[in-house]
Amino acid sequence: MKTVENLKRRYADFQALDAKDKRNYWKEFALNNALYVLIIIAIIYTAVQNPNFTTPASIVNIISLSAANIPIAVGIAGCIVLTGTDLSAGRVVGLTACIAAALLQAADYPTKIFPELGVVPIPLVILVVVAVGAVVGLVNGFFVAHFKLHPFIVTLATQLIVYGVLLMFIMINGNNGQPLSGLDQSFKDFVTGSVIKISGVPIPNYVWYACFIVALMWFIWNKTAFGKNMFAVGSNPEAANVSGVNVAKTIILVHTLAGAMYAITGFIESARIGSNQANTGLNYECDAIAACVIGGVSFVGGTGKIRGVVMGVFILRIIFVALQFLAINQSLQYVIKGLIILVACAIDMRKYLVRK
Repeated sequence: MKTVENLKRRYADFQALDAKDKRNYWKEFALNNALYVLIIIAIIYTAVQNPNFTTPASIVNIISLSAANIPIAVGIAGCIVLTGTDLSAGRVVGLTACIAAALLQAADYPTKIFPELGVVPIPLVILVVVAVGAVVGLVNGFFVAHFKLHPFIVTLATQLIVYGVLLMFIMINGNNGQPLSGLDQSFKDFVTGSVIKISGVPIPNYVWYACFIVALMWFIWNKTAFGKNMFAVGSNPEAANVSGVNVAKTIILVHTLAGAMYAITGFIESARIGSNQANTGLNYECDAIAACVIGGVSFVGGTGKIRGVVMGVFILRIIFVALQFLAINQSLQYVIKGLIILVACAIDMRKYLVRK
């Protein structure tokens, strides 16, 4: 009902404009939504060039790939709302993925990294990896909040620290850096198993876990005092402090929650990939940041919606899959990815300058 009323009000406001203002309105609308228009054109072009792009198998593949990246995206979105970022996200995914794999290797796997441990219960593994991710996020938030360091510098440092810890972890017990594979079947069934199919194509269980994460983060962002404080700090930390918000505590909690979300992605990736190594999670933060910007989470702070982040993840994944269907050179795909990020950031900043 509110949506209909808002649409009616906006239409009435538009009708009240003179001819010149109407032209400016459509000009601004076209510029602000240029990226979405180009993406829609690209999707239509890909579907025409390769009809397999719109088959049930392809659609489920896009949904599955997006679901695997949603936790890291909604985590890093909070950092961006605070006008920051998190360069350590991908390495946290890698570390937690390897920890999960090490704890959930099959008991009879010949090169099991912890042969005396057996197969650890999955709920306990989830708690362990979430705790690891949360600790990294806590460290990030602590240094940002109490030492007033820029998140770029802090997370760059923790990225290197986490990567070093990861390299040492996969060397223990004579593993010598070998990929951690041979996962227990119960772990694979829990994450990549399926209970629902679409046109005979199974939907992995982690899609439903991603839906739960989205619902949880939406509730945190929109229905809790913490969520309101996060946006207040992102918009104007000085004003938030004057109004009674504990700015330092909010920053720490946002980064801690982000770290926990990275760990969820690491847990999912551990089973999804099946063979985890030092490069697991590499550059995941780049895709997550790009998805957030495309989805309307602004680097100027205090702006963003969970549904926008989810939409950004899907749009980015659709583009990547489309490039593969069009047989675009892998090197050129990196160029296109970089251009998308650049254009999205430029459009975001332009919106901010116009409002200002």
